[in-house]
Amino acid sequence: MSKENINLPKAPKDLCFTELEFIQENFNVDTFLQEHKKSSKLETMRDDLGIYLKLLRSAMIDLINRDYIDFVNLSSNLIGLDKSINDLQTPLGQLREEVMQVRQTLDDEITAVSNNINENNKIREYKQSLFSLQHIYKSLNKLSSVLSLNAFLESPTKIDILEQAAAELNLLQFHMFRCKLDVMSDKQKESECFERSYMTHLNEFFFACIQEKNSALLIRCLRIYVMLDKIRDAEDLVRKEIVGPLIDNVINIENLQIDLLGLQSIYNRLLNILNIELKQLLDITLHSDKVSIKGFNFLVNSFWIDVEEKIERYIKCIFAPGDPVLFHSRYIATLEFLEKFESECVTPDSLVVLKENKQYKNFLKKWNLPVYFQIRFQEIAGVIETVLTKPISPASIKGTLDFLNQNEFSLHATYVVWDNLQKIWSDDVYLYQLFHRFWKFSLQICARYQTWAQTVLKEIWPIENEVNNSNKVEHSTKLNFLICLHKDIEKIVKMLPSLLETVQMKLKERKQGVLRLLEDSLNETTENFKVILPRVSEEIVNELLRPCVTHLKQVSDIPRLFRRTKRDVPTKPCAYVKNALAFLVSFHSDYKKVIPDNVNRWLELAFSSLTEYYLASVTDVLISVQKTEESLRRLKKIRDKSTGSFSSEVQGISDDEKIRIQLQVDVQVYTNMITEMEISTLNVRYVEELLHAVETSSRRNRNS
Repeated sequence: MSKENINLPKAPKDLCFTELEFIQENFNVDTFLQEHKKSSKLETMRDDLGIYLKLLRSAMIDLINRDYIDFVNLSSNLIGLDKSINDLQTPLGQLREEVMQVRQTLDDEITAVSNNINENNKIREYKQSLFSLQHIYKSLNKLSSVLSLNAFLESPTKIDILEQAAAELNLLQFHMFRCKLDVMSDKQKESECFERSYMTHLNEFFFACIQEKNSALLIRCLRIYVMLDKIRDAEDLVRKEIVGPLIDNVINIENLQIDLLGLQSIYNRLLNILNIELKQLLDITLHSDKVSIKGFNFLVNSFWIDVEEKIERYIKCIFAPGDPVLFHSRYIATLEFLEKFESECVTPDSLVVLKENKQYKNFLKKWNLPVYFQIRFQEIAGVIETVLTKPISPASIKGTLDFLNQNEFSLHATYVVWDNLQKIWSDDVYLYQLFHRFWKFSLQICARYQTWAQTVLKEIWPIENEVNNSNKVEHSTKLNFLICLHKDIEKIVKMLPSLLETVQMKLKERKQGVLRLLEDSLNETTENFKVILPRVSEEIVNELLRPCVTHLKQVSDIPRLFRRTKRDVPTKPCAYVKNALAFLVSFHSDYKKVIPDNVNRWLELAFSSLTEYYLASVTDVLISVQKTEESLRRLKKIRDKSTGSFSSEVQGISDDEKIRIQLQVDVQVYTNMITEMEISTLNVRYVEELLHAVETSSRRNRNS
């Protein structure tokens, strides 16, 4: 029963389901429970199903009550139905017999008519065969007289005779096909003999017309080939008699090895064959703006097939990708040849026929481009990997400080990576058919350099001279390497757009979708480079701080210099201040003129960290001094109380005040040295806190 015939009672709106769900073809109890379990509880579903069950029972009772009379009448109407059916069987059987007799009569008549028609067809075919046989005798006699060797060779109008004979030969073949008599076996051999003789004369005349470059006679010859359906014979003749010998003299291993231009010279000579020997034929058969004979394809069937076979037979070595340089030059020469060759296909249809040619496709497949790419990949990746796997050392730096503000790279690794990136897209390496692979390779090289840059930041810089008393040389060399790395990465980021322009110029079709994908992938690579720069800057700052922090530790020695030493009030800074900043001053003088922006940024970060450490040290000393001072003051009060006398205040400046004054002088000189390096103290964190700490301590001491 279809869903249209099912009329279920409508379920109330407050139930968790509808009546239509039960009549779905794919209704499943488990699925029903699983879906409604998400929106309502099982107890609610049970109650709703009970309510709807009552509705169904009520509807069923109403249906039975409404149709009860029809059910009773149906059962009463069926009484005596068996007897009525039995009474109908006898007349129906008689009717069936009568129908079968009529059908048999019709079948017999149809068979008789069909036999008569077949006999008439045989008679007609026999008459047709006799008629064709008469024409066959006439055509054979006529061809025998026309193709008489002496008369044919001496005739001044040979092309007229060939056209007449072609028409007669065409008519002969037609009647030979229609004639079904047994006598045709002998006539068939005689016809084939005349056909071979005729084709020999036609081929000789066609060849002579080509050599004489007689376009008018050549057109008439080609039309004869079309009329006889011998187009392929003409193409084979041109291939064997004209193109073949010329190509044999061009395509051979001697010309490939001896000629300076090699394969390029062979291709040029092949194009000359097209432009000279076959030009007239191609003009007649391809150019639609001239008198054109359709159906011929000398370009593919006469020229290209022979060229491909001879290349495969005699100079198969050109396909070998073992020497990538030679393979690239030969492949480029081949593409140029094919481009010029395809330009000879003046119509779209002829170009399609060429590209769909099986041998043309096989020729392109013989150039193993994936192997060429793999060789180039190993060649370039090997050079890059050799440089990037070397341990870092002073020899890793390629240029001097002057290289930092120039376009040249300062590290050997960066120079090699960028040089090989450009090499990938150079004319003697790049191939358009491998564009996607070379682009992916370029991104892989960039990613490899990024990994290397992150790795070298964690490497331990080798110490060249253990005898050296100071680590300054070691630190400055590593610092120089980090600065070169930072500048090289910045240069790569600036130069990547130029690489993208170079890559885009290599595209033959500059589609917006492709250009957007290239730009997006390069932007991602650029962002990955920019992420490395803060890490390099952090390492540079650490290198700047390493020799400075050691000297700042001497701040804790200041109290020992003034306690119970009766030194004069300090007016000069301690030596540790200049010693702590000596490395930064030297760094500033060496690099400021070369990379001023980077130097300022790195010094600001270094001074911020150094000042934070200095503030912590000074704060510790001031707190210690204050505690010591308060302890002495309490002891003094206790001693005065025990003796019952009050000593007068000691005149002059105390040791603690001298310590605070010394710290204040040191901090002031520290900030002055920062300013002398053209670094604004506003950009250096904790400078204000440091000055405030020493000034507040001195002011508090004076007030007390």
